[in-house]
Amino acid sequence: MTLRPEYSLGNSTYNAFLFAAVGEEKVGLPLTVLTALTRLGFDPWREAARLSDLPRETAARAFAVTIAMLPEGDWNASESAAIAARLVNWLPKRSAAAIPSVGGERAAGAAPGASEMIQSRAATWLTWGVLAVAVLFLWLHLFGDHDLDVGRGTGVSTQQ
Repeated sequence: MTLRPEYSLGNSTYNAFLFAAVGEEKVGLPLTVLTALTRLGFDPWREAARLSDLPRETAARAFAVTIAMLPEGDWNASESAAIAARLVNWLPKRSAAAIPSVGGERAAGAAPGASEMIQSRAATWLTWGVLAVAVLFLWLHLFGDHDLDVGRGTGVSTQQ
């Protein structure tokens, strides 16, 4: 599956934000927003989209909390608000459209994952059915006497 253009690295509207430097790590390497969010377990593009939908001040406060969760580098935890305010200026005004679901729109009232569960059950039953037919043919091939004439080959005479 290919990424939508706004989420690809080549021309994402979030590149300026995601590749901006948070600061320098203790080992001397620059820490980008992309790396920081990934290390914290966030999807960087979704987080950038979420922050870009917020007012700048709110986005800066929310991102400051995220930065405070990082181990300190050449910055202190007390500087996280200033760093966040600087970084959110790289965000576009509004996020790109939400990523569409892979399976299309869900029917109204359907439980999340219901279609996946039905497909999984159908695949399971199909697999077991194919296996049963294969075992039946194997059984007939190995243990069947292949003799369609009744009484012949068994040593029992049908004539009297």
